[in-house]
Amino acid sequence: MTKNLVFDGLQISNWDRNTLEEVRRGGVHGINATCAVWEGTLETIRNIGDWLVLQNDSPDLARLVTSASEIREAAADGVVGVVLGFQNTSPFEQDYSTVEIFHKLGVRIAQLTYNIQNYVGGSCYDPDDSGLTRFGGRIVEEMNRVGMLVDLSHVGNRTSLDAIHHSIKPVSITHANPLWFSDTPRNKPDEVMQAVVDRGGVVGACLYPNVIGGAETTREAFCDMVIRLVDQLGPDHVAIGSDSARNWDSSYVTFLRDGRWKPKQNVQWPEWSAWFQSPEDFPALANALSDRGLPDEVLTKVLGENWMTLFETVFEPASKLEGVGL
Repeated sequence: MTKNLVFDGLQISNWDRNTLEEVRRGGVHGINATCAVWEGTLETIRNIGDWLVLQNDSPDLARLVTSASEIREAAADGVVGVVLGFQNTSPFEQDYSTVEIFHKLGVRIAQLTYNIQNYVGGSCYDPDDSGLTRFGGRIVEEMNRVGMLVDLSHVGNRTSLDAIHHSIKPVSITHANPLWFSDTPRNKPDEVMQAVVDRGGVVGACLYPNVIGGAETTREAFCDMVIRLVDQLGPDHVAIGSDSARNWDSSYVTFLRDGRWKPKQNVQWPEWSAWFQSPEDFPALANALSDRGLPDEVLTKVLGENWMTLFETVFEPASKLEGVGL
């Protein structure tokens, strides 16, 4: 396993000491931890409160962080740096001013939609993506202003392209794969990925079974995809966002799939690949990427440094960026 900094662009686990210890045993120094998917403002504040309690109870394991430098400091201290993120803009409800409120509470990443159209725009599963709404444009502007990263992982292609061109800062796809690797609506066509890269953003290759072609997909095939993606997008624009989901029962994946917009169904978690069951498998993944031919200097970028470079730019308020104004 590389001795360099490792950052996972997306984890959505049910957090306790055991799940945090898995992350640390895997040599992962920082994570984007989802603290809201369908929740509204008050519920999300409670979820952030749960993170504060866990941090206070486990200062030897986790630390909430809001910058690349704080991630590095946490890594040096041997604790996991936790960046709080949303997988939906539902916590903002219909009030743009909540963006700054959540920024002050430590949130630094927000995905615009999750699997169905909302007030901001369309999702990857909507048959007709109507694009970024006027309110969505205002949300992107406010995220730019305060220093919050726009995530397009579950977002529809038209809304994604609109958001990329509306944003004055780089954006990200924290956890998805190329459509050419696995043909599912959750994965991204070349046009969207290239647009992200052209604006300085990062694409996080994802290990969730449904976006790699199922549990039978081999580690070698996944690594070859990452290497091809590096060749396609450039070594400064590819990273990892595992979408690891530990310590949940089936009721939570039902909540993720159905939210509050349709009757609950009996949904089960997909089977994960034998070669990636938890963040503890990051060392073997890093070794496999190296064995398949990814140069060490590029591996360092893919495992963490590309995220750090992105955060150093995006997490700064827009007023502090030279030559940038809303």
